[in-house]
Amino acid sequence: MTLDVLLDTSMLVDDSFLDLDWPSGTQLAVSAIAFAELSAGPHASSDVLERARRTRVLARAKELFPAPLPFGIAEAETYGLVWAATAAAGRKPRPRLADLMIASTAITARLALATRNPADFRHLLDTDVFDFTLLTF
Repeated sequence: MTLDVLLDTSMLVDDSFLDLDWPSGTQLAVSAIAFAELSAGPHASSDVLERARRTRVLARAKELFPAPLPFGIAEAETYGLVWAATAAAGRKPRPRLADLMIASTAITARLALATRNPADFRHLLDTDVFDFTLLTF
């Protein structure tokens, strides 16, 4: 069985995702939104060593995933539904913008979403709207 998986930004903070026991033939992908979060990371820290670590994480992600999945019209339309499902679940969508955009990318591309932060996405599984697989680590 092959599995196509979109990695949430939380999976990219180190290389440990490479050591996971993925089924043979699993194709891993990253979204442009995750790259945006990783690109902002070094600027969000005042600690020199942490900035250097975050810069290294971004460089490694670019090396491993040179062609991230884009966020286009189809993903934007899915985002509207994801936003509505988030609000209907009693959660505030705005602070979760990047997470919801990443989920929208996975849903649109029909990819499973791998995350270390399942609480950010679990409410999407409680609807009948999305055919969505969440992998948690």
